[in-house]
Amino acid sequence: MFNFDNPPSRANTYSFKWKKYEGKDIIPAWVADMEFECASPILDAAQAEISTGALGYTLPDQYTPAKDAVKRWLADKHDWDVDADWIVWVPGVVPAFNVFCKAFSQPNSKVIVQAPNYPPLLAAPKLNGLARQEVGTILVDGRWTLDFSELETQAADPLCKQLILCNPMNPVGSVLNHAELERIAQICERHDLILCSDEVHCDLILEPDIKHIPAGRLASLKHRSVTLMAASKTFNIAGLGTAFAIIPNKQIRQRFINATMGMLPWVSKIGLVATEAAFTQCDNWHSALLEYLRGNRDLLVEQINAINGLSMVTPQATYLGWIDATGLGEKNVQQWAEQKGVGPSPGTDFNAPDFFRINYGCSRRMLESIVKRLGS
Repeated sequence: MFNFDNPPSRANTYSFKWKKYEGKDIIPAWVADMEFECASPILDAAQAEISTGALGYTLPDQYTPAKDAVKRWLADKHDWDVDADWIVWVPGVVPAFNVFCKAFSQPNSKVIVQAPNYPPLLAAPKLNGLARQEVGTILVDGRWTLDFSELETQAADPLCKQLILCNPMNPVGSVLNHAELERIAQICERHDLILCSDEVHCDLILEPDIKHIPAGRLASLKHRSVTLMAASKTFNIAGLGTAFAIIPNKQIRQRFINATMGMLPWVSKIGLVATEAAFTQCDNWHSALLEYLRGNRDLLVEQINAINGLSMVTPQATYLGWIDATGLGEKNVQQWAEQKGVGPSPGTDFNAPDFFRINYGCSRRMLESIVKRLGS
Protein backbone atom coordinates (compact mmCIF):
# COMPACT_ATOMS: atom_id res chain seq x y z
CA MET A 1 0.00 0.00 0.00
CA PHE A 2 2.85 2.37 0.84
CA ASN A 3 6.08 2.15 -1.13
CA PHE A 4 9.00 3.08 1.10
CA ASP A 5 11.36 1.37 -1.33
CA ASN A 6 10.91 4.14 -3.90
CA PRO A 7 11.97 7.43 -2.28
CA PRO A 8 11.75 10.79 -4.06
CA SER A 9 14.90 12.14 -5.65
CA ARG A 10 16.76 14.74 -3.59
CA ALA A 11 18.72 15.98 -6.62
CA ASN A 12 18.57 19.76 -7.13
CA THR A 13 16.39 20.20 -4.03
CA TYR A 14 19.07 21.98 -1.96
CA SER A 15 18.61 19.28 0.67
CA PHE A 16 20.72 20.05 3.73
CA LYS A 17 21.40 16.34 4.14
CA TRP A 18 22.56 15.77 0.58
CA LYS A 19 24.46 19.03 0.11
CA LYS A 20 27.11 17.99 2.64
CA TYR A 21 28.66 15.35 0.37
CA GLU A 22 27.59 16.76 -2.99
CA GLY A 23 29.98 15.69 -5.74
CA LYS A 24 31.55 12.95 -3.59
CA ASP A 25 30.98 9.22 -3.62
CA ILE A 26 29.71 9.28 -0.04
CA ILE A 27 26.20 8.22 0.95
CA PRO A 28 24.75 10.80 3.37
CA ALA A 29 23.52 8.97 6.47
CA TRP A 30 23.73 11.74 9.01
CA VAL A 31 21.08 14.37 9.91
CA ALA A 32 17.70 13.05 11.14
CA ASP A 33 15.87 13.56 7.86
CA MET A 34 14.20 10.48 6.34
CA GLU A 35 14.29 9.71 2.66
CA PHE A 36 10.60 8.83 2.36
CA GLU A 37 7.90 10.80 0.60
CA CYS A 38 5.39 12.46 2.88
CA ALA A 39 2.02 10.76 3.25
CA SER A 40 -0.49 11.86 0.60
CA PRO A 41 -2.94 13.56 3.02
CA ILE A 42 -0.15 15.85 4.22
CA LEU A 43 0.85 16.79 0.69
CA ASP A 44 -2.80 17.33 -0.26
CA ALA A 45 -3.42 19.56 2.77
CA ALA A 46 -0.35 21.68 2.06
CA GLN A 47 -1.25 22.04 -1.62
CA ALA A 48 -4.84 22.98 -0.76
CA GLU A 49 -3.60 25.70 1.56
CA ILE A 50 -1.28 27.12 -1.11
CA SER A 51 -4.04 26.96 -3.73
CA THR A 52 -6.10 29.52 -1.78
CA GLY A 53 -3.66 32.13 -3.03
CA ALA A 54 -3.63 33.84 0.38
CA LEU A 55 -0.56 33.29 2.53
CA GLY A 56 -0.99 36.05 5.08
CA TYR A 57 -0.87 35.99 8.86
CA THR A 58 -2.62 33.30 10.88
CA LEU A 59 -2.30 33.34 14.66
CA PRO A 60 -1.47 29.69 15.47
CA ASP A 61 -3.44 29.69 18.70
CA GLN A 62 -6.58 30.61 16.73
CA TYR A 63 -6.26 27.70 14.29
CA THR A 64 -8.24 25.30 16.46
CA PRO A 65 -8.28 22.32 14.02
CA ALA A 66 -4.55 21.80 14.64
CA LYS A 67 -5.05 21.83 18.41
CA ASP A 68 -7.92 19.38 18.03
CA ALA A 69 -5.64 17.13 15.98
CA VAL A 70 -2.93 17.22 18.65
CA LYS A 71 -5.48 16.37 21.33
CA ARG A 72 -6.79 13.47 19.24
CA TRP A 73 -3.31 12.08 18.52
CA LEU A 74 -2.08 12.27 22.12
CA ALA A 75 -5.23 10.63 23.45
CA ASP A 76 -5.13 7.84 20.86
CA LYS A 77 -1.39 7.14 20.75
CA HIS A 78 -0.21 8.10 24.23
CA ASP A 79 -3.27 7.85 26.47
CA TRP A 80 -2.89 11.50 27.39
CA ASP A 81 -5.89 13.81 27.57
CA VAL A 82 -4.58 17.36 27.29
CA ASP A 83 -6.40 20.66 27.47
CA ALA A 84 -6.17 22.86 24.40
CA ASP A 85 -4.84 25.67 26.60
CA TRP A 86 -1.78 23.57 27.45
CA ILE A 87 -0.58 23.60 23.81
CA VAL A 88 1.96 26.24 22.84
CA TRP A 89 3.04 26.30 19.18
CA VAL A 90 6.74 26.78 18.47
CA PRO A 91 8.77 26.69 15.22
CA GLY A 92 10.68 23.56 16.24
CA VAL A 93 11.82 21.74 19.36
CA VAL A 94 15.30 23.31 19.13
CA PRO A 95 13.97 26.86 19.56
CA ALA A 96 11.71 25.50 22.30
CA PHE A 97 14.41 24.07 24.55
CA ASN A 98 16.43 27.25 24.05
CA VAL A 99 13.35 29.19 25.20
CA PHE A 100 13.19 26.83 28.18
CA CYS A 101 16.77 27.71 29.09
CA LYS A 102 15.97 31.41 28.87
CA ALA A 103 12.65 31.25 30.72
CA PHE A 104 13.72 29.40 33.84
CA SER A 105 17.38 30.33 34.31
CA GLN A 106 18.74 32.41 37.14
CA PRO A 107 22.07 34.26 37.43
CA ASN A 108 24.96 31.75 37.43
CA SER A 109 22.56 28.81 37.19
CA LYS A 110 23.36 25.51 35.49
CA VAL A 111 21.44 23.19 33.17
CA ILE A 112 21.69 19.42 33.45
CA VAL A 113 21.74 17.64 30.08
CA GLN A 114 22.01 13.92 29.41
CA ALA A 115 24.93 12.87 27.22
CA PRO A 116 25.55 11.79 24.57
CA ASN A 117 22.96 13.99 22.98
CA TYR A 118 22.36 15.66 19.67
CA PRO A 119 24.36 18.84 19.01
CA PRO A 120 21.67 21.57 19.26
CA LEU A 121 20.59 20.29 22.66
CA LEU A 122 24.15 20.18 23.96
CA ALA A 123 24.68 23.74 22.70
CA ALA A 124 21.55 25.26 24.26
CA PRO A 125 22.88 26.11 27.75
CA LYS A 126 25.93 28.00 26.49
CA LEU A 127 23.86 29.86 23.89
CA ASN A 128 21.81 31.20 26.79
CA GLY A 129 24.77 32.09 28.99
CA LEU A 130 24.41 29.04 31.23
CA ALA A 131 26.76 26.30 32.32
CA ARG A 132 26.07 22.78 31.08
CA GLN A 133 26.30 19.86 33.50
CA GLU A 134 26.29 16.48 31.74
CA VAL A 135 24.81 13.24 33.01
CA GLY A 136 26.15 10.18 31.27
CA THR A 137 24.30 7.34 29.58
CA ILE A 138 25.31 3.82 30.61
CA LEU A 139 24.66 0.27 29.42
CA VAL A 140 22.53 -1.79 31.81
CA ASP A 141 21.54 -5.31 30.73
CA GLY A 142 22.15 -4.52 27.08
CA ARG A 143 20.16 -1.27 27.08
CA TRP A 144 21.28 2.34 27.28
CA THR A 145 19.86 4.31 30.19
CA LEU A 146 20.63 7.33 32.35
CA ASP A 147 23.34 7.24 34.98
CA PHE A 148 20.93 7.94 37.83
CA SER A 149 23.66 8.12 40.44
CA GLU A 150 25.30 10.90 38.48
CA LEU A 151 21.95 12.63 37.95
CA GLU A 152 21.34 12.65 41.71
CA THR A 153 24.79 14.13 42.31
CA GLN A 154 24.38 16.85 39.69
CA ALA A 155 20.85 17.72 40.81
CA ALA A 156 22.08 18.31 44.37
CA ASP A 157 24.11 21.29 43.15
CA PRO A 158 22.04 24.32 44.25
CA LEU A 159 23.02 26.13 41.05
CA CYS A 160 21.29 23.46 38.93
CA LYS A 161 17.74 24.64 38.25
CA GLN A 162 16.84 22.90 34.99
CA LEU A 163 17.02 19.42 33.51
CA ILE A 164 16.74 18.69 29.77
CA LEU A 165 16.14 15.13 28.64
CA CYS A 166 15.59 13.54 25.26
CA ASN A 167 13.02 10.72 25.36
CA PRO A 168 13.25 8.58 23.29
CA MET A 169 16.96 9.19 23.62
CA ASN A 170 18.86 10.57 20.65
CA PRO A 171 21.27 9.06 19.66
CA VAL A 172 21.05 5.82 21.69
CA GLY A 173 17.38 5.05 20.94
CA SER A 174 16.17 4.00 24.41
CA VAL A 175 12.67 4.75 25.69
CA LEU A 176 12.44 5.77 29.34
CA ASN A 177 10.09 3.43 31.22
CA HIS A 178 7.67 4.31 34.01
CA ALA A 179 10.07 3.46 36.84
CA GLU A 180 12.82 5.58 35.29
CA LEU A 181 10.49 8.54 34.81
CA GLU A 182 9.26 8.30 38.38
CA ARG A 183 12.86 8.26 39.57
CA ILE A 184 13.53 11.38 37.51
CA ALA A 185 10.42 12.98 39.00
CA GLN A 186 11.59 12.22 42.53
CA ILE A 187 14.98 13.77 41.84
CA CYS A 188 13.35 16.86 40.30
CA GLU A 189 11.04 17.28 43.29
CA ARG A 190 13.79 16.68 45.84
CA HIS A 191 16.05 19.31 44.28
CA ASP A 192 13.39 21.64 42.84
CA LEU A 193 14.28 21.17 39.17
CA ILE A 194 12.08 22.02 36.20
CA LEU A 195 12.16 19.39 33.45
CA CYS A 196 12.15 19.94 29.71
CA SER A 197 11.49 16.66 27.90
CA ASP A 198 12.29 16.63 24.18
CA GLU A 199 9.98 13.91 22.83
CA VAL A 200 10.18 14.63 19.12
CA HIS A 201 10.83 10.93 18.36
CA CYS A 202 8.01 9.64 20.61
CA ASP A 203 5.93 8.33 17.69
CA LEU A 204 8.80 6.20 16.39
CA ILE A 205 8.73 3.39 18.97
CA LEU A 206 9.85 0.24 17.16
CA GLU A 207 9.10 -2.34 19.87
CA PRO A 208 5.38 -3.25 19.81
CA ASP A 209 5.32 -4.01 23.55
CA ILE A 210 6.80 -0.63 24.58
CA LYS A 211 4.66 2.45 25.09
CA HIS A 212 5.97 5.98 25.25
CA ILE A 213 5.06 7.84 28.43
CA PRO A 214 4.96 11.64 27.99
CA ALA A 215 6.63 13.44 30.88
CA GLY A 216 3.69 15.76 31.47
CA ARG A 217 1.28 12.83 31.69
CA LEU A 218 2.77 11.72 34.99
CA ALA A 219 1.11 13.32 38.00
CA SER A 220 4.55 13.66 39.61
CA LEU A 221 5.83 15.76 36.67
CA LYS A 222 2.67 17.49 35.52
CA HIS A 223 3.39 20.75 37.33
CA ARG A 224 7.15 20.90 36.83
CA SER A 225 7.59 19.99 33.17
CA VAL A 226 7.57 21.21 29.58
CA THR A 227 6.97 18.41 27.07
CA LEU A 228 8.10 19.05 23.49
CA MET A 229 6.62 17.17 20.53
CA ALA A 230 6.07 17.51 16.78
CA ALA A 231 4.93 15.64 13.70
CA SER A 232 8.20 16.66 12.08
CA LYS A 233 10.41 13.57 12.49
CA THR A 234 7.66 10.96 12.28
CA PHE A 235 6.09 12.31 9.09
CA ASN A 236 9.24 13.83 7.56
CA ILE A 237 8.00 17.44 7.59
CA ALA A 238 10.80 19.03 9.63
CA GLY A 239 11.31 21.66 6.94
CA LEU A 240 7.92 23.18 7.80
CA GLY A 241 9.18 24.36 11.18
CA THR A 242 6.20 23.34 13.32
CA ALA A 243 6.24 21.85 16.82
CA PHE A 244 4.44 22.29 20.10
CA ALA A 245 5.03 22.36 23.83
CA ILE A 246 2.56 20.82 26.26
CA ILE A 247 2.67 22.77 29.54
CA PRO A 248 -0.11 21.92 32.03
CA ASN A 249 1.04 24.34 34.74
CA LYS A 250 -0.30 27.85 34.04
CA GLN A 251 2.58 29.72 35.68
CA ILE A 252 5.24 27.69 33.89
CA ARG A 253 3.34 28.05 30.62
CA GLN A 254 3.17 31.82 30.93
CA ARG A 255 6.88 32.12 31.71
CA PHE A 256 7.63 29.99 28.67
CA ILE A 257 5.36 32.11 26.44
CA ASN A 258 6.87 35.33 27.78
CA ALA A 259 10.34 34.09 26.86
CA THR A 260 9.26 33.57 23.22
CA MET A 261 7.97 37.11 22.73
CA GLY A 262 9.87 39.08 20.15
CA MET A 263 12.21 36.13 19.63
CA LEU A 264 10.28 33.37 17.86
CA PRO A 265 8.16 33.76 14.72
CA TRP A 266 4.68 32.35 14.52
CA VAL A 267 4.32 28.84 13.21
CA SER A 268 3.14 28.97 9.58
CA LYS A 269 -0.37 27.90 8.65
CA ILE A 270 1.05 25.41 6.16
CA GLY A 271 2.88 23.77 9.03
CA LEU A 272 -0.30 23.74 11.08
CA VAL A 273 -2.43 22.15 8.36
CA ALA A 274 0.30 19.59 7.67
CA THR A 275 0.39 18.67 11.36
CA GLU A 276 -3.41 18.48 11.40
CA ALA A 277 -3.41 16.09 8.44
CA ALA A 278 -0.61 13.96 9.93
CA PHE A 279 -2.43 13.56 13.24
CA THR A 280 -5.87 12.84 11.79
CA GLN A 281 -5.45 11.10 8.42
CA CYS A 282 -2.15 9.22 8.44
CA ASP A 283 -2.49 6.42 11.01
CA ASN A 284 -2.13 3.68 8.39
CA TRP A 285 0.94 5.35 6.87
CA HIS A 286 2.42 5.66 10.34
CA SER A 287 1.89 1.96 11.10
CA ALA A 288 3.45 0.96 7.78
CA LEU A 289 6.42 3.24 8.43
CA LEU A 290 7.11 1.61 11.81
CA GLU A 291 7.03 -1.85 10.23
CA TYR A 292 9.48 -0.76 7.53
CA LEU A 293 11.82 0.89 10.03
CA ARG A 294 11.83 -2.26 12.18
CA GLY A 295 13.09 -4.21 9.20
CA ASN A 296 15.77 -1.60 8.54
CA ARG A 297 16.79 -1.53 12.19
CA ASP A 298 17.11 -5.30 12.41
CA LEU A 299 19.17 -5.43 9.22
CA LEU A 300 21.47 -2.68 10.47
CA VAL A 301 22.02 -4.27 13.89
CA GLU A 302 22.79 -7.65 12.34
CA GLN A 303 25.18 -6.28 9.73
CA ILE A 304 26.98 -3.80 12.01
CA ASN A 305 27.64 -6.45 14.64
CA ALA A 306 29.15 -8.66 11.93
CA ILE A 307 31.78 -6.02 11.05
CA ASN A 308 35.04 -6.31 12.96
CA GLY A 309 35.55 -3.31 15.22
CA LEU A 310 31.92 -2.13 15.19
CA SER A 311 29.03 -2.88 17.52
CA MET A 312 25.50 -1.62 17.99
CA VAL A 313 22.91 -2.04 20.73
CA THR A 314 19.39 -2.56 19.33
CA PRO A 315 17.52 0.74 19.70
CA GLN A 316 13.96 0.66 21.01
CA ALA A 317 12.95 3.74 19.02
CA THR A 318 13.91 6.33 16.35
CA TYR A 319 15.51 5.64 12.98
CA LEU A 320 19.00 6.38 14.25
CA GLY A 321 21.67 3.77 14.93
CA TRP A 322 24.36 4.53 17.52
CA ILE A 323 27.49 2.71 16.40
CA ASP A 324 30.36 1.93 18.79
CA ALA A 325 33.58 2.07 16.76
CA THR A 326 36.10 1.79 19.61
CA GLY A 327 37.08 -1.66 18.37
CA LEU A 328 38.46 -0.21 15.13
CA GLY A 329 41.47 1.32 16.86
CA GLU A 330 41.13 4.34 14.58
CA LYS A 331 42.03 7.85 15.72
CA ASN A 332 39.24 9.35 13.60
CA VAL A 333 36.26 7.02 13.13
CA GLN A 334 34.34 9.63 11.13
CA GLN A 335 37.16 9.80 8.60
CA TRP A 336 37.25 5.99 8.52
CA ALA A 337 33.54 5.86 7.62
CA GLU A 338 33.82 8.58 5.00
CA GLN A 339 36.74 6.79 3.38
CA LYS A 340 34.45 3.78 3.12
CA GLY A 341 31.92 5.97 1.27
CA VAL A 342 29.46 6.56 4.13
CA GLY A 343 28.76 9.91 5.82
CA PRO A 344 27.32 9.36 9.32
CA SER A 345 26.80 11.96 12.03
CA PRO A 346 30.18 12.38 13.79
CA GLY A 347 30.31 11.09 17.34
CA THR A 348 32.39 14.11 18.30
CA ASP A 349 29.28 16.25 17.82
CA PHE A 350 27.59 14.16 20.54
CA ASN A 351 30.61 14.28 22.87
CA ALA A 352 31.40 10.64 22.00
CA PRO A 353 34.32 10.66 19.52
CA ASP A 354 34.60 6.85 19.26
CA PHE A 355 31.01 6.50 18.02
CA PHE A 356 29.04 7.60 14.97
CA ARG A 357 25.32 7.76 14.20
CA ILE A 358 23.68 6.18 11.15
CA ASN A 359 20.28 7.34 9.86
CA TYR A 360 18.40 4.25 8.66
CA GLY A 361 15.24 6.12 7.68
CA CYS A 362 15.86 5.29 4.04
CA SER A 363 15.06 2.68 1.41
CA ARG A 364 16.23 -0.86 2.08
CA ARG A 365 18.45 -0.61 -1.00
CA MET A 366 20.18 2.52 0.30
CA LEU A 367 20.70 0.92 3.72
CA GLU A 368 22.14 -2.21 2.17
CA SER A 369 24.61 -0.04 0.25
CA ILE A 370 25.59 1.71 3.48
CA VAL A 371 26.34 -1.49 5.41
CA LYS A 372 28.07 -3.07 2.41
CA ARG A 373 30.44 -0.11 2.19
CA LEU A 374 31.15 -0.10 5.92
CA GLY A 375 31.95 -3.80 5.82
CA SER A 376 34.20 -3.66 2.77
